[in-house]
Amino acid sequence: MLEFWLRALAIAVIAYFCGCFNGAVIVSKYILRDDVRTHGSGNAGLTNFYRTFGGPLTLAVILTDVLKAIVAVWIGVLLARGWAPSFWGGELAVYGKYWAGLFCLLGHMFPCMFRFKGGKGILSGGTIAIMLDWRVALVVWGGFLILSVLTRYVSLGSCWAGASFPFVTWFVYRDVTLLALSTVIGGLILWKHRGNIHRLVTGTESKFSLHKKSK
Repeated sequence: MLEFWLRALAIAVIAYFCGCFNGAVIVSKYILRDDVRTHGSGNAGLTNFYRTFGGPLTLAVILTDVLKAIVAVWIGVLLARGWAPSFWGGELAVYGKYWAGLFCLLGHMFPCMFRFKGGKGILSGGTIAIMLDWRVALVVWGGFLILSVLTRYVSLGSCWAGASFPFVTWFVYRDVTLLALSTVIGGLILWKHRGNIHRLVTGTESKFSLHKKSK
């Protein structure tokens, strides 16, 4: 039992610090010398970065947030299964993925090195969904893309991702522990989008455009 908790703690710590490497903050603050959190919505996420700066450095933000999620989940699997060779199979591997995914998102949303002001977790969360199971990714990403493209409200697609996550997790795994973890993950995403939800309801939410916001 002690080994179990030590492994769980190690996964949580490593995944959290992986999540803290926020691509939008790192690129804007240390490369562009203009913190993205001082612009637009004040969010340290991909959408606000693209609206504010645009350009090829957006790709660097994407790669950072994708790679950190991959690393976090991979480490979660390795530690959960005791360095077992099979990545995709096994109950412990699934628990490790969800546990690591939760703490990676916590690091992304509340990074300790950036005064706990991070992003909303959609890009990293979407990467985690792909790492979890293709069925989870299909529901989360499918709804996100359809709603975002049809309405041009990225936040609406993001809310779908957060709300649908625990339901598809239950449908795929029928596991109470995974349902609890997925509910926390989905709840965090919805909570981070609470301002967007209010603006969607009041009709004041901004629609996404491929053109960078003019200054």
